[in-house]
Amino acid sequence: MNLLTRWSALWRKLYLPTPAPQVLWDLCDRYTEPQRAYHTLQHLSECLDWCDRAGNLAENPAAVELALWFHDAVYNTRRADNEARSADLATQAIDSVGGGDLLQRSIHDLVLATKHDAVPSTVDTGFVVDIDLAILGAKVGRFAQYETQIRQEYAWVPENLFSQKRAEILQSLLNRPSIFTTDFFRERLEHQAQRNLHRSLAVLRKDSG
Repeated sequence: MNLLTRWSALWRKLYLPTPAPQVLWDLCDRYTEPQRAYHTLQHLSECLDWCDRAGNLAENPAAVELALWFHDAVYNTRRADNEARSADLATQAIDSVGGGDLLQRSIHDLVLATKHDAVPSTVDTGFVVDIDLAILGAKVGRFAQYETQIRQEYAWVPENLFSQKRAEILQSLLNRPSIFTTDFFRERLEHQAQRNLHRSLAVLRKDSG
């Protein structure tokens, strides 16, 4: 299913009309901005693939999918408000087709959860967060590509500083009882994610030392 077909089908699942074509065009334009290397349509497609595999376990699968469409709509490595601005774009799109406040708040909260600064408090938040982090449990080759892509997005950061900050982020994930919140993702990706992160940390600490 191509993105246009999938986008239209999603809004039908939400019992809402499809937004004006410009909304999807703008979203795709954002995911293809030149400063992006990982947070692109490739990442969106990978997230949607995981949504297909796990989404039937969510309380509101359509809400989870819509949040994933918008979760990286705004991405600038020099700013700290990307998720908030992405969430605002999502609520604007919902409002444009008459979606109610409850749905707007729900999607806004799901997108904000991809800041990864709090333990997910709902089933659907857990799935959105785990889907966003699924790359951590990718096979070695894809994980290596992901790391290269992240470094490209932070090319403006000096190597030592990048290695230090990146190591802090990865260590914070390893400090959790588990990287993934849901049983579905723990069973499928936790072991590989642990291996990937430990391997990456060893390299980062060598580079920052």
